[in-house]
Amino acid sequence: MWTTFFVKNTPIKVYLINMKPVSIEVLASPGCHNCKAFEEFWHSIEKDWPAVTFKKIEVTEPEGQKMVQKFMIFTSPGIILNGELWATGGFDKQKFIEKLKALSE
Repeated sequence: MWTTFFVKNTPIKVYLINMKPVSIEVLASPGCHNCKAFEEFWHSIEKDWPAVTFKKIEVTEPEGQKMVQKFMIFTSPGIILNGELWATGGFDKQKFIEKLKALSE
C-alpha cells in the first residue's frame, strides 16, 4: 500500500506493505518545545506506520539519565531509532520520514 505524506507542502510517497519493525525512543525534557513538536508530529503520522513503536522517556527519570550517559545527549529531544541516536536538539520532518522509510524496508 502506498501512502503520501506532506512535509512543507511537498508530497512524499511511501510504500507501507511488509514494513520491518522500527523503534523510536525520545528522550524529552520538561518544558522542551522541540520535544513537544516532535511528539505531536509523530502522533500526526503514526497511523501510517503500524510497524513502528514509540516510547517517550523523560530525562528526569532514571531510565532517561541512563540514556543521557549512554548516548551522550546534551540537548533534547534525543531521538533514538532502532537503538541508535539519530538526532538531538531538533529534527527535520522530511529527513525523519526518509529515515523511517529506509529502516522499514
